[in-house]
Amino acid sequence: MVSARLYDLCMLIRPAQPGDALAVARVHVRSSQAAYRGLFPAEYLDQLRVDDRAARYDFSHSDPEKPFTQLAEIDSRIVGLVITAPARDADCAGLGELLALYVAPEQWRQGIGRELAVAARKKLAAMGFVEAVLWMLDGNARADRFYRNDAWLPDGSRKHDTIGGITLPEVRYRRTLP
Repeated sequence: MVSARLYDLCMLIRPAQPGDALAVARVHVRSSQAAYRGLFPAEYLDQLRVDDRAARYDFSHSDPEKPFTQLAEIDSRIVGLVITAPARDADCAGLGELLALYVAPEQWRQGIGRELAVAARKKLAAMGFVEAVLWMLDGNARADRFYRNDAWLPDGSRKHDTIGGITLPEVRYRRTLP
């Protein structure tokens, strides 16, 4: 079986809508379970539930201070998401932040993540930001390669974040926007 590349596909990048929550949660959970295997305890990943994740989304607001989600859709099927907002860290006032980027595992390495990253940068630039940050799980070699290829570089900041009762080290990356 030959996997299709992005140039063979008709992909739409669009804002998330309230009715998308369940489909977005499916991508988010499946991608997390695949991408974080070996970085998070298996018990944590195995207990992630689509319904729980879907209940946490709010795609109905237009508040620029709240997270904004864009989706990648192929053949009317959601295959990826990217979430942006103003940066949360006190030392990053005036910067944008890429909060999350997930692509369905069966769609990895087809250029969808790259297109979502472009859409995120454009959204942040349209909001007036000239620079952005993101936090990445320390040791996530796959994400490190992806973001470095997209001109994101570690800025020296580190922190520990607690997710689901698990404390994990994170590294902050930064880049200028177009």
